[in-house]
Parts: sequence; structure tokens; C-alpha cells
Amino acid sequence: MSHVVKKRKLDKSRQDRLYFDSYSDVTIHEEMIADHVRTNTYRTAILRNSELIRGKVVLDVGAGTGVLSIFCAQAGAKKVFAVEACSIAEQAAKIVKHNNMEDRVEVIRGTVETVDLPEKVEVIVSEWMGYALLHESMLNSVLYARDKWLKPGGVILPSKAELYIAPISDPVVEDRLHFWYTVKDQYGVDMSCMSDFARRCIMNSDITVNSVTVEDVLSHPARFAELDLCSVTVDELRAVKGRFRCESFGSAAVNAFCVYFTVTFPCPDKQALVLSTSPFKPETHWKQAVLYLDAPVEVVQDTPVTGEVSMYPSEESARHICIHVDYSIGEQKTQSKTFSIPDWSSEAQS
Repeated sequence: MSHVVKKRKLDKSRQDRLYFDSYSDVTIHEEMIADHVRTNTYRTAILRNSELIRGKVVLDVGAGTGVLSIFCAQAGAKKVFAVEACSIAEQAAKIVKHNNMEDRVEVIRGTVETVDLPEKVEVIVSEWMGYALLHESMLNSVLYARDKWLKPGGVILPSKAELYIAPISDPVVEDRLHFWYTVKDQYGVDMSCMSDFARRCIMNSDITVNSVTVEDVLSHPARFAELDLCSVTVDELRAVKGRFRCESFGSAAVNAFCVYFTVTFPCPDKQALVLSTSPFKPETHWKQAVLYLDAPVEVVQDTPVTGEVSMYPSEESARHICIHVDYSIGEQKTQSKTFSIPDWSSEAQS
């Protein structure tokens, strides 16, 4: 008998509690600090912006262990307010003291929406990006801080984010689907009828966070959205969307799309610094967001892959992202599919 479990919408306070609790364990902070691409790009960007930071007041939104705040102090900041809502703030305070930075870095426990700073700031720094850029929706807090605490003409690091999409072929999925055709030769039982069931289970509507290899990307990626952090609004984040067009490199089977992002740090008198989560760049802890189609589609050289992507908050939890893709591959009629990252299902189910 089939049983449908209905999810109830989590109230905002519970969403926030679950979100902040997830940052109270050492594992996630270890993963982020150990991500050399992430941490070193922030460090380099902050030090390159030392002329804009030296002698200024800085706000670090979602400071975590306080590493970005300390980078800002090393770059010459007069004062850094390290705002952190979860209990890791206690460890951040210890790290600040351990590095003899208490005179310049002040750790403040609370959300940026509720804390009261003694003064406005000239610089905001934040590592707010989630999977597929917008999963976790911490960008809303950065924009709140911008509107309430940043002085006119102030600096936001990073200042721009861009979203990209590309068709891919995932050979692991094809191997898993083909597996059911090999059972008869191994054990004398024909289980090929399992293939449709396996396809529905594997090529479902989940956003899969995984590393995509360069060899599996079937076209040049297409940019479909850009966010200017100096001007984008919270209302605009409720529907981030754009059109895309790609042309396949050669003959292959498209069985998924991958979505990734870049963020850009302005650097006065130098080339801007880009932190990229592209499969063509060194791997980060964000990896890529993989969206599986219901069925693979064969393409040949220069087959057009076109469509529109729309990203918006989940109804169950505003901190979780949904991605809707309308797409057409070659002469195929337009298909549509909506994806989401599985959320706190045990908490959200009734």
C-alpha cells in the first residue's frame, strides 16, 4: 500500500534553530577551513583590499570561527564586528584571544537582524554561499546588514555572484542502471525489469551535491544569472532566473544538468579575484549541484541545449532552495522539472 507523507511548513524560528544548530559541530567548520580554494581566496581578496580596509570598521556576517575577521584585522582594520548566531561564537572568541586580536575583533553572539552595533561600518565581509549558491539563504542576512549598517559607498566582499549551467553525462548513473541487466549472467535471475524502478529512484527530483569531472561536461557552461550585492534586493532573491543556451561538444547522452557559481572580489588597481566552483576549476566543498533528467537524451556535435532556470525558496523551508528548469535538447519539445535539496525530513514530516 502506498503511503504519502505530507510535509508541513516549518515556522521561521524552527527553520533558524535547525540551521544554526547545524553549525554548532566542528565538522562543518573543519570542512570549510580545510577548503583551500575557499579560505585562501578570501584571505588573498581581503589582503589585496587592505587599502580599503586599513583603519576602517568591518562587519563579518556569519563569522563562524572568526577566520575572516582575523584576516581583516591582519589587513589593518581598525575594528571588526564578528557577528555569529550559533554557539561556535564561543570558539571564535577563544581563537581571537589566542591570536591577540581582542583589541580589534569583537565577537558578537546573535543574528545580524537582532544585534545592535555601536556604529556603522565601511566594509562588509561574509562567506554566505550555500550549495547552488542560494541554498541556506544566508544572503538575505548580508543584504539586511548592507541596508542597515553599511555606510554609503561602502565595500562588500565579495561584491558579485554569477550562476552557470551545463549539460552533463554521468557515467556512474548509467552503470547503476545497467547493473540490473547483468544480474542474470551472474546469478541466473533476470532482474532487467528493475531498470525502470531504478531510474525513478536515481534520476529523481533531488538536487544532488556531487563533484562533476571535466570529461563529463558536454558543452561550454552558460551563465544564466548575475547578482550585484551592492544593489540586489531580498524581493529579487525570491525568483532568481534566466535563460541559457549551450551547444554540445560531440556525441553523448545528456542525463543531467550541473549548476555552479562564482563570486567576485573587487581589487583596486588589480584584476578582480574570482572564487569559482566550476568543474573546470579545483574542487571546493560546494562541489556542483547535479539535476538529473527523467531520461537521457542523445546529442551529437553542436546539438543546441536551451532553456530557462528559476531558483526560489522552498515552501517547506525558506532557507532551502528549489530549482525549476524548462529545457529543450535538439528537436525535443520543451520539458520541465523541479528539483530541491532534501531538507530536515525527519523534523518536517507529520
